[in-house]
Amino acid sequence: MNDAQAKDFLNAVLARYPDAQPTLNARNPFEILVAVMLSAQTTDVAVNAVTPKLFAAYPDPQHMAQAAVPQIEHYIDRLGLYHNKAKYLQALSAKLVTDFAGQVPQTYKALTSLPGVGRKTATVVRTDAFNIPGIAVDTHVSRIIRGFGIAPAAATPDQIQARLEALMPQATWITLHRALIRVGREWLTAKKPQLPPEWQRFAPYYHPLKKAGTAND
Repeated sequence: MNDAQAKDFLNAVLARYPDAQPTLNARNPFEILVAVMLSAQTTDVAVNAVTPKLFAAYPDPQHMAQAAVPQIEHYIDRLGLYHNKAKYLQALSAKLVTDFAGQVPQTYKALTSLPGVGRKTATVVRTDAFNIPGIAVDTHVSRIIRGFGIAPAAATPDQIQARLEALMPQATWITLHRALIRVGREWLTAKKPQLPPEWQRFAPYYHPLKKAGTAND
């Protein structure tokens, strides 16, 4: 796709999902950070099933920092990679307490200094917790954008993010990220990709990648 065709597709995504919202249940920046961390290689439905009890036990960084890793594991052991996730949650909570006065920071530099937090997680936290414009690139977004040739097949998540943010107005970035995820979950899935009937003009451009890759932190 050239720039004009890419913008046409991305605007169609926005038109289909104009009010796309986050799918992780969280009430404040700390809960958003924790939920996004837990969502790596795990469905949001699974994360939402375990976080109510987790947040009740550890409502803030101070409480989670004081917990032993096996105690945190107890609440999340139904999720993939829960051993590592529990370690990261305890460690990042401790760092929030010692370095950031118990508050979730807003800058990329500060967020990615937290254990286990990469750029994708940082972008989601910035958008969902602080309404700072950005396009987070997860597995769905990466698969779609590379499959359409909007970014090269070998593009990294950071390169895809830069490409999309250069193409589209800043005011669309947050909704576009969420809308692309909806497309990836409902239509352009990894196993059986298809397009909505009204999007058939885009069909010639989509070439599913043999290995979609992952953009999870």
